[in-house]
Amino acid sequence: MSSKLTLAFIQQACGDPDPRVNLDASLRGIREAAARGASLILLPELHLGPYFCQTEDTQRFDLAEPIPGPTTDKLGKVAAELGVVIVASLFERRAAGLYHNTAVVLESDGCLAGKYRKMHIPDDPGYYEKFYFTPGDLGFAPIATSVGKLGILVCWDQWYPEAARLMALAGADLLLYPTAIGWNPDDDGEEQERQRNAWITVQRGHAVANGLPVIACNRIGLEPDPGGQTRGIRFWGSSFAVGPQGEYLAQAGVADEQVLLVEIDRQRSEDVRRIWPFLRDRRIDAYAALTRRFID
Repeated sequence: MSSKLTLAFIQQACGDPDPRVNLDASLRGIREAAARGASLILLPELHLGPYFCQTEDTQRFDLAEPIPGPTTDKLGKVAAELGVVIVASLFERRAAGLYHNTAVVLESDGCLAGKYRKMHIPDDPGYYEKFYFTPGDLGFAPIATSVGKLGILVCWDQWYPEAARLMALAGADLLLYPTAIGWNPDDDGEEQERQRNAWITVQRGHAVANGLPVIACNRIGLEPDPGGQTRGIRFWGSSFAVGPQGEYLAQAGVADEQVLLVEIDRQRSEDVRRIWPFLRDRRIDAYAALTRRFID
């Protein structure tokens, strides 16, 4: 396997109520990325439709599908046609009353290489995910593919250094974050910028602390609150890729649909970890308290 990897991430709007429209947009981005030389392609969180977690509505469970299922079948066919690895994000129906926020990986031969079920589930105004999603039960396990071991985490997971660290300790070659995050339109500009900068900074920190590239792929656009209680969410885009020292490799704007390509050099992680051997110097004998909720 070459140390060089051309990766694409697709920043798109997902607000159309028809899943076919959003999937078509994703497929256009995938085809463009493949034509430009990408061998690994990352899509945003829950890219088949509007972010339905703004409200609690039992009818929304009808959007869920099994894995494998119709969308993985379609993405698998495109992956095989183009010879690329695709990371997508779906609303998984596991059983009646049991649903997950799940990332899937389609190998370049079209097969389902693996999946990751979102572990950290938020419950905040506008982000009522605990109503819809059961916390993941697959752990923090990288998914082996023809382009490397992919450490896939989803949105709210990106705030937790423990998740990134465990993926790194399990041998991930890079960390990928499908994301749906944005602003409350009622917040002032300074607060909005603090939130966006915090989101970027914490993930750059995961890259530095683990000596790994990090790629975050977000959606864009204003999506109204279906319940009419708020002004909705303006998703802030800003999808980005950074290297193992947190250095920017690519970054999208806050409002544009973009297909960004970046070359990842896995040898850089090896080189950086040799000069900053954080894994070597971890005091694993002194970290037992991390498994506690709080130290009283």
